[in-house]
Amino acid sequence: METSVLAFATDLLDEGADTFFGNLTDRAGVGGVTLASVYHEARDVFPHNPHRVLRYLEPGAAYFRPDPARWSGRRLTPLPSTAIGTRDPFAEAAEETRRRGLKLHAWTVFCHNDRLGFVHPDCAPANAFGDRHLTELCPANPEVREYCHTLVEELARYGVDAIRAESLHFHGLAHGYHHERYFEQLGPVTEALLSVCFCPYCLAAATAAGVPAEHVRDTVRAELRARLADETRALAPAPLDQLAGGALAAYLDAAARTVTTLTAELAATAAAHGMRLTFMDGGGPGTGWLSGIDLPALATAAHRIETLGYAKTPEEVREKVAAFALHGVRPENMAVILRPMSSDCDGPANLAAKITTLRELGVPEVEFYNYGLMRLSSLDRIGAALR
Repeated sequence: METSVLAFATDLLDEGADTFFGNLTDRAGVGGVTLASVYHEARDVFPHNPHRVLRYLEPGAAYFRPDPARWSGRRLTPLPSTAIGTRDPFAEAAEETRRRGLKLHAWTVFCHNDRLGFVHPDCAPANAFGDRHLTELCPANPEVREYCHTLVEELARYGVDAIRAESLHFHGLAHGYHHERYFEQLGPVTEALLSVCFCPYCLAAATAAGVPAEHVRDTVRAELRARLADETRALAPAPLDQLAGGALAAYLDAAARTVTTLTAELAATAAAHGMRLTFMDGGGPGTGWLSGIDLPALATAAHRIETLGYAKTPEEVREKVAAFALHGVRPENMAVILRPMSSDCDGPANLAAKITTLRELGVPEVEFYNYGLMRLSSLDRIGAALR
């Protein structure tokens, strides 16, 4: 079984290579590191960081040094984090992992990018009213797809073993934007309908698939107006698969094909450079229908599917993996992320039992979240569990 710990490049920069990689090998005993290459905005507490306990991560920042020639003439380009200065954490990590016999994975957030969405709103998803979700990039947009391809090619320069593709899909309305708020009760149907993208490229993709896309948009807009005006209507259930005469379901199927084809293209690009592409599905089966996540199709498009095994017991972890098998994702084609912290684990035995469960199921890869957000005792817990 392959093992690695997810980490931020700032962990490496703040602690230095000897401490950072020493903790990974001597404490956690893992065989690799999954380093964030492009990441979203966040505010985190770092229990063992020697320089800061609280850090704000910049929106949509890159933690490698992009090749200017590769991005020449592009509007969508990765902007290095100010936290890395003139350094290239990925180059440093690549050198150290080669020297130490470890694998390096690139944890890459593709379409959840506040920085690029706000600067280029025409590349962001649009709801039925034409309002743009500026924290995101739309995977149907040709510029966004080109940006994603080039990111994969860039990361191949570092000898990366695998791309961990996070947010390679659409996002819903409620995705945790700073001070995100609505004081009237919207209800789940209203939230769902406000999440569907009707940008020109999504409309064109659906139309090409034989869907009356503009009729779907107009119907969704009218339904939203009625629900926004009337709380009773807003909280009432509705069979979304029957909306617009069943055409909304077909429209969402077209959105899923957008995500699947992009994933397949990026996986092919990764393979051409000797890398794997792992599609990260954090929600689990049955939760990604608004995000364009078609698990059976993605199981074929990507090299692996990764999910969150966040749970208190080994039985719950087993159930999570079994749910994927029911949706066409076999355990041998999966990677699972576990949390060794006290929120999920009461000790090494609990974590060891979860790892044993994954081995028995045939899952070939387990990762642990997240290096900088753990206490050092949690890294020790990983090492004890793996031993």
